[in-house]
Amino acid sequence: MTDIFKDFITQLAEVNKQDMNRIMSCITTHKVKRNTIILSQGEVCTRFYFLEKGCMRTYYITKEGQEKTRLVSFDNSPVTALTSFITQKPSVEYIDALEDSELLSISYDDFFILLNEIPSWALFYRKMLELAFAFQNRRIEDLVTLSAKERYEKLLKEQPHYIQRLSNRVVATYLGISQETLSRLKSK
Repeated sequence: MTDIFKDFITQLAEVNKQDMNRIMSCITTHKVKRNTIILSQGEVCTRFYFLEKGCMRTYYITKEGQEKTRLVSFDNSPVTALTSFITQKPSVEYIDALEDSELLSISYDDFFILLNEIPSWALFYRKMLELAFAFQNRRIEDLVTLSAKERYEKLLKEQPHYIQRLSNRVVATYLGISQETLSRLKSK
C-alpha cells in the first residue's frame, strides 16, 4: 500500500533508500468508512494525510449553514487542513470521507522533525506547498472570473470523474452554485 505514497514523494523530490525508510517509519495507515469525519471545525489538524484509495472532501460550513467545498481529493493525493496543520491552530474546515478510503498519515511532530533531518523531505514539502498554492489560486480565479456555466463546463472537460463519482450536492458546493442551477446545467 505504501508504494503509492513513495511514488508520490519521489515525483516531487529524489529520496535515497535510507531516507525513504526513515520517512516511512513515521507513517501510520488508516481505513475509514464512508461518511467518517476525520477533522471537524474547531479541532487542530495534528496529522498530514495522504489518500491512497477513495475520496475525501475538505469543506467549510458558513454561518448560514451552507456547505462550501474547498477541495475534493481522490486516489493518490494529499488531503489535510493545511492551514491548521502548519499553524497548529483550530481548523475552520471539516474533512470527511465520501467513500470508504485508505489513508496514510504522519504526525505534525514527525513531519517537522523529518524536515530538519532529511533535505529531500524539505524539498518534497516545498514542492507540495507550491502545487497546493497554484491549485487553490486557480480555484479562486475560476470562482471569481467564470460564470456558473463556465465553471461546470470546465469541470466536465478537465475532471469528468468529479461529475461521475460525486453527488450533485457535493459538485454544487464545489462549484459554488445551488443544486438547482447544477441540475439546469446538466440538463442542457
